[in-house]
Amino acid sequence: MKIGILQAGHAPDELRTTQGNYKDLFATLLAGNTFRFETWDVVDMDFPAQINLCDGWLITGSKHGAYEDHAFIPPLEEMIRAIYAADIPLVGVCFGHQIIAQALGGTVTKFDGGWAVGRQTYDWGDDTVALNAWHQDQVTHRPQESQVVGKNTFCQNAALIYGKKAFTVQPHPEFRSDFVAGLAQYRGPGIVPDPQLTQVMNTLDEPVDNGLIATQIAKFFKERTIV
Repeated sequence: MKIGILQAGHAPDELRTTQGNYKDLFATLLAGNTFRFETWDVVDMDFPAQINLCDGWLITGSKHGAYEDHAFIPPLEEMIRAIYAADIPLVGVCFGHQIIAQALGGTVTKFDGGWAVGRQTYDWGDDTVALNAWHQDQVTHRPQESQVVGKNTFCQNAALIYGKKAFTVQPHPEFRSDFVAGLAQYRGPGIVPDPQLTQVMNTLDEPVDNGLIATQIAKFFKERTIV
């Protein structure tokens, strides 16, 4: 099964040389599923010629806001709607989660409650799941056809499923603790409040459930369900 990765941003230069770009993090996360990957840097206006080039599509995170005025956002939203209409499985993470919601009629805003960074816990069906997050923007009104499958008090729409068409998550199952530490060092200062950055560093050794969400993403691509 061929998965097209739509890279909506780039990892910080300081991390890219040692840990790879976002596409590499997802290839590692989803290893062992016999997926083949091809990447388009949509943030740089590199778009696939056709939506049927891949059997499924995954939209990555980004430092950009879905509501901001960037050249790549309108064509990406058009592509999302085309993929959705064509019934090709679609997965989005963080910015990907947000832009899919926005393209399908939801609302994304810079959340008044501030940032969620580092390890967070979520109500995920019958389970409590821990994942790394790195966001201030979030989906504040979800599209009508979506259902909430993950949430906490800070982020009520932390994971959404759109029937058999799309599965999206706000936190980052692809982020390992060393990558989060790098974000706290290179991208957080002056943007994220210092006490939150300190909390990030103090919880790096606590476990997260990246493997569980990787299984759900892979299952959605293969079977159009996460259960």
